[in-house]
Amino acid sequence: MSTLTAPTPAQVRAVIDTVPDPEMPPVSVGELGMVVDVRVERGGDGAHVAIDLVPTFSGCPATRVIREDVTSAVEAMDGVDSALVRFVADVVWEPERISEPGRAKLREFGIAPPGSGQQLLSIGGVRCPLCGSRNTTAESPFGPTPCRSTNHCRDCRNPFEAIKP
Repeated sequence: MSTLTAPTPAQVRAVIDTVPDPEMPPVSVGELGMVVDVRVERGGDGAHVAIDLVPTFSGCPATRVIREDVTSAVEAMDGVDSALVRFVADVVWEPERISEPGRAKLREFGIAPPGSGQQLLSIGGVRCPLCGSRNTTAESPFGPTPCRSTNHCRDCRNPFEAIKP
């Protein structure tokens, strides 16, 4: 029997907050608001941790990598014997789930975070992460990843990406 103390759900969430999103490395899975639930059960050899996540975009190709990275990070914690990470379909990810630090990191990375209640394919009006202007146009709903679109700022004349809401 393990003498290590099982971590709390808050401690597990703190570790998940260090796992970068593979498509936007400056931002963590936790900062993107992907964590739905964390359950810790004490077992004979150590804690068994179950984590429910929601993808930011339906059909996200990075879910396998995210699952592996979160599993590895949690299983490396003292007192954890195993971790089960699953993506749930009964919760819908919404832009409001992104934390303020996560939004700031997205802007620093040159990606416009979605606003509250923003339409899926808005025509302009997305705030430029480089200069802050809303004088922007949507160039294409298709960006380098399925969850991002390409845009152009008329004021600073720079292209930028935006997360699709």
